[in-house]
Amino acid sequence: MKNWFSDGAFRTIIRNSAYLGSSNVVSALLGLLALSCAGKGMMPAMFGVLVVVQSYAKSISDFIKFQTWQLVVQYGTPALENNNPQQFRDVVSFSFGLDIASGAVAIVGGMALLPFLSHSMGLDAQSFWLAMLYCTLIPSMASSTPTGILRAVDRFDLIAIQQATKPFLRALGSVIAYFGDFGFAGFVVTWYASNLVGGTMYWWFAARELRRRNIHDALRPRLFESARRIPGAWGFVWSTNIAHSIWAARNSCSTVLVGVVLGPAAAGLFKIAMTFFDAAGTPAGLLGKSFYPEVMRLDPRTKRPWMLGIRSALLAGGIGVLVALLVILVGKPLISLVFGVKYLEAYDLIQVMLAAIVISMVGFPQESLLLMAGKQRAFLVAQTFASAGYLILLIALSHVYGVMGAAFAYFFGQCLDVLFSLAPTLRAYFQRHLLVFKGSTEGGK
Repeated sequence: MKNWFSDGAFRTIIRNSAYLGSSNVVSALLGLLALSCAGKGMMPAMFGVLVVVQSYAKSISDFIKFQTWQLVVQYGTPALENNNPQQFRDVVSFSFGLDIASGAVAIVGGMALLPFLSHSMGLDAQSFWLAMLYCTLIPSMASSTPTGILRAVDRFDLIAIQQATKPFLRALGSVIAYFGDFGFAGFVVTWYASNLVGGTMYWWFAARELRRRNIHDALRPRLFESARRIPGAWGFVWSTNIAHSIWAARNSCSTVLVGVVLGPAAAGLFKIAMTFFDAAGTPAGLLGKSFYPEVMRLDPRTKRPWMLGIRSALLAGGIGVLVALLVILVGKPLISLVFGVKYLEAYDLIQVMLAAIVISMVGFPQESLLLMAGKQRAFLVAQTFASAGYLILLIALSHVYGVMGAAFAYFFGQCLDVLFSLAPTLRAYFQRHLLVFKGSTEGGK
């Protein structure tokens, strides 16, 4: 472990993860406070409606949007390392254009689909128009260019500030709505406004950083003109977009699917369990966000990025075990305190899902390593098979075992995700290693 921390890249990952971790701890607590106020301030059915509506807007956004932050990190980080501001400007312009195009498609698609899905989601006439209102947030949810800019320029501290601000505003508004007895409408306004302000902050931070580095005219959308100067850009964005859309169907749509199969009340319970799971799995997400930019600064032909992945995976796995034990100890009394005894059934779901935390945390470096090695299509194939298996299990087990079946399906889905990504990751490493070994042998001859 002492040798691990002598690696500058590993120390940077830990430092940036600490930035994000400090804000995420605050965000998780504030998120629980907001959910607690909403759960206590409304009947379970209305709480479930609010959760389903928000999940629907996020699902549409996740399903359609391009992963432009990965594009900025993949091509923009090497450009900055090589002191090539023009290439970085082209990457940001292309990424911004994709955000605008995908946001427009997402908002139209979300509103067009809603009349056909509202009955299945258990929405009445009033809730239907609420969901329509939430669809106007989709463009801000679909924009990830500013987060890519901040990661590429190593400003994780600004990302941490943004990530803490949105849940703070939501929690503050939820407390006011609860004690002011503003009911369902009060929580709707609060959750909507916090999402809108949080999305705007990212753009402001990113624009300020570009000005500070004298990178002008980057935030001008140029789809085809900029893409022509970035080799392989279209193939990369389509592969990562489809892979993430599949991921969205597996994760973000889970709550919606549980609501469709079992009703809004079950969706509310599943959302509470997912909130605990997401909070417990936060360290892996933080390490992943700081790990990807760092490996893009390393030479994939050497062992260094791959060893960095192993060290980061072992560290995340150890943290996962500790977090799982902590959730087992405090989960039940925390749910009773925060949400009330009427939501205590969610603890049974959490116990089933906890084992998946360690598995998902150990496997977090695989996506970044595959993208670094140019194997985004292999990652897409792995995501396709893993997600198809999960969705089949979610629908089948929910029908047979109710909401508990959804929890088991989520656990098996995480296992499939890690296992299906492991094979292409190992293959990519050995291919690189054999090519380097062959080149050195021929050079010796």
